Amino acid sequence: MMSVANVKDNEIDIVIGALHADLTSFMNAWKPLFSRFHLIIIKDPDLKEDLKIPQGFDLDVYTKSDIDRVVGPSVSGIFSGYSCRYFGYLISRKKYIFSVDDDCLPAKDSKGFLVDAVSQHITNLATPATPFFFNTLYDPFRDGADFVRGYPFSLRSGVNCALSCGLWLNLADYDAPTQALKPGQRNSRYVDAVLTVPVRAMVPISGINIAFNREAVGPALLPALRLSGEGKLRWETVEDIWSGMCVKVVCDHLGLGVKTGLPYVWRNDGSDAIESLRKEWEGVKLMEQIVPFFQTMRLPQTATTAEDCVVEMAKLVKQQLGSVDPVFARAAEAMLEWIKLWKAVGLRSSSPAVQK
Repeated sequence: MMSVANVKDNEIDIVIGALHADLTSFMNAWKPLFSRFHLIIIKDPDLKEDLKIPQGFDLDVYTKSDIDRVVGPSVSGIFSGYSCRYFGYLISRKKYIFSVDDDCLPAKDSKGFLVDAVSQHITNLATPATPFFFNTLYDPFRDGADFVRGYPFSLRSGVNCALSCGLWLNLADYDAPTQALKPGQRNSRYVDAVLTVPVRAMVPISGINIAFNREAVGPALLPALRLSGEGKLRWETVEDIWSGMCVKVVCDHLGLGVKTGLPYVWRNDGSDAIESLRKEWEGVKLMEQIVPFFQTMRLPQTATTAEDCVVEMAKLVKQQLGSVDPVFARAAEAMLEWIKLWKAVGLRSSSPAVQK
């Protein structure tokens, strides 16, 4: 198993989706934690204003023209809005990626100390996960914890952790109906815990505060499920849920672990809940069909890589969901196109258009 001490700073990319033009406060707040790492900032192609970024960082900024140059204008539209983060996943060449949105700031723990989100994510990824038997003391590899009485010794070595899902203080990851019913509700509970999500258990994953082993599961984090209709629907709020379930199925199939809990970030207040509900409702209804599908999905043993798994999942999406709603047929096609794009950009990794 990899140890935390063996993970080097140059093995990590910080991916930031820039949906706001002025990143000054955001970058300065994160500077104590980000200054050691390389940053990939993806400007939302729909953002018209120039980005404002302070000095003192090792970073590359990618705009719409860069995205067009790498993937082509006919494809670049998939990276609009929150989904611009996926372009960062695509072009990174590092083993680990920490992804955080530009409306999040470093959190403070229950004692008032700044939370080092990068280090905690890497700790989660570099220590084993235990998906096959639940430990009631949560992560047994944290200081002060261990396996409880009755935990099978044959399972105590755990498996490699491929995905670490952090949480949010202040504005928690509530959906639009919950926000509309409880507009003043905020998350102030700092729970000092990390746990492994059990095998075959689905979990809603947000790309706002995650880290993952790109080499192991990078292709499974993908922009595929898009809703269409009147106005600009918030399809990306469903898209990362779809992406999260895809990567969880991949981890289960490949014998990899997923952890959730620490680290926290501080999430600033978002958009109007009622307006979000109007835009999200179609996606909320789709979830009732998506979850049972992923819960029962089984992939063939011939799928031995994340790329293989996504291709097999796309086949099942088309076969079992394609006739239910056209959005699923489009998702199946998008999953296959994503794998083609992932491989093509990987082959061109030395191109100046890909790595600045």
